[in-house]
Amino acid sequence: MTENKGEVVGLVLAAGGGRRLGGRPKALLPHRGRPLVEHAVEALRAGGCARVHVVLGAEAGAVREQASLSGCVLVDNPRWEEGMGSSLRAGLGSLADSGARAALVSLVDQPGIGREAVARVLAAYASPLTLAAAAYDGERGHPVLFGAGHWAGIAAAATGDRGARAYLRAHADAVVLVECGDVARAYDIDTEADLVHLE
Repeated sequence: MTENKGEVVGLVLAAGGGRRLGGRPKALLPHRGRPLVEHAVEALRAGGCARVHVVLGAEAGAVREQASLSGCVLVDNPRWEEGMGSSLRAGLGSLADSGARAALVSLVDQPGIGREAVARVLAAYASPLTLAAAAYDGERGHPVLFGAGHWAGIAAAATGDRGARAYLRAHADAVVLVECGDVARAYDIDTEADLVHLE
């Protein structure tokens, strides 16, 4: 396997305002006694990402105060209300001079995805041209690995809440799907009903 420590940087998109959750920022939702953003960072680190960048937006000041994110690079996205695309652009932009050859992107509101899924997708990294994604029963999900050779194209296509979806669809033949349905659950915490997944 290619040595990827340091080459692949974890990137947590944690800027959402939780509009359908009554305006509670998702990063600070409590899960097992800690904010969701801490779980997302821990999953990336435990799965093999030595460096982690976290994109903050809604209540960024409160997240910095209440969450333990030492050792992370914190990236502010002042345009977070525009949707996930703006956070992905901000996150990839923060990696430009980091020496990273790929970004392993996870979403803060998917606590059912842990270290095992991260490690599997990370292992798919081969070069700065790699595109890989976790799959759940064959359906593409998160985390997603973007080689640096794709960052400019992804950033250009990342608009609204679509993130990298359009880019990945256009490059579907190049995406390595890594089945993770046996080790992770890919639910999102989007609405009040989804809060049952938190402990």
